[in-house]
Amino acid sequence: MKHFNNLILASKSPRRKQLLEQVGFTFDVKTIEFDEVFPEDLEISKVAEYLAIEKNKAHREAFKSGTIITADTVVIFTDKILGKPTDEDEAHKVLKLLSGKIHQVMSGVCISNEEKQISFSNLTEVKFHELTDEEINHYVKTASPMDKAGSYGIQEWIGLIGVEWIKGSYFNVVGLPIDQVYKTLITEF
Repeated sequence: MKHFNNLILASKSPRRKQLLEQVGFTFDVKTIEFDEVFPEDLEISKVAEYLAIEKNKAHREAFKSGTIITADTVVIFTDKILGKPTDEDEAHKVLKLLSGKIHQVMSGVCISNEEKQISFSNLTEVKFHELTDEEINHYVKTASPMDKAGSYGIQEWIGLIGVEWIKGSYFNVVGLPIDQVYKTLITEF
């Protein structure tokens, strides 16, 4: 396994941290506040990567040295981005919207060091079974959908009982296309 002297995960996501640990990297988690805004005319398919790049630039200014990994994940349904819900009511509405339908999960990743920057996107399609109001209510009350784009975590109860199929990377839906991150770090940095 390649060793990095100063590998930084610039994300508060416990899921991203866990995935990087599971593939064997040693790293520090360092974050700064970042306002996740993007131009209104930006193509939806480019939003996650745009935000990952902008986060990386901001973190590069704060932490001058090291290899910095930033990421952003968005859920796309009918050409609209479904962000993190503001309350339980909104989480319920979003899950009701996704019930029985296909949506896309797009993660953008940006990795940089002092010499270069590489960014990429990963797209996964997800189809939910029809979810009952009782199932949605149970999930919203017992899990933590508030910190998740699209109001759900595929690795949680709703994913276990509700996902009919996925096409693409499961770990992308968790929040980080770890296979691409691993390959990029090993071959490019």
